[in-house]
Amino acid sequence: MANQAAAPVGLNHLVLNVRDLEESHRFWTEIIGFKQVGELHATPQRPNPPKMRFYSGDHGGGAMSHHDLAMIENPNLPPPPKEWSMTGMPCAISHVAIAYPTREAWLHQLAYLQEKGVKFDRRVEHGMTHSLYIHDPNGYGVELLYELPREVWEGDIDAALNYAEARPTEGAGALEDQGENVPVFRAAE
Repeated sequence: MANQAAAPVGLNHLVLNVRDLEESHRFWTEIIGFKQVGELHATPQRPNPPKMRFYSGDHGGGAMSHHDLAMIENPNLPPPPKEWSMTGMPCAISHVAIAYPTREAWLHQLAYLQEKGVKFDRRVEHGMTHSLYIHDPNGYGVELLYELPREVWEGDIDAALNYAEARPTEGAGALEDQGENVPVFRAAE
């Protein structure tokens, strides 16, 4: 008999309830960049499946996962809040974090979003990631990030988690990034 839980490797996928599957599909594919990899279809064993789609990010060289994200349509969800905030929202999920493979890919995505007129809710340089927060049509927060090198934050994870430098959310300043010039966190000796 095992006396403790096995350690997971991380989250495998997330399933969101969405008000309008088509509207959410456009956001997660056209704005965020996920690719649809599947959809539930009627079968003799399941003649009336829910409206559900499955999406994957690029896992290197165009390789797709069975799904990183899925959405189920539920038109009875309450309307989303008018403004998004990190805390105090009437949503069960605060935010979903989406990683980009490099700083350059992340900066490209920020410029793309700005060109598309997507509202930047929060832009912050954490001690372990540099992040942009936006929200989807259902009010779910979406954090777009690139992770800083492990040697920057692993010496004192708690200090890195508690570090946050706010950046502008509009104009050219929202696209500026410290890059290589970041603090390195080490435990006190």
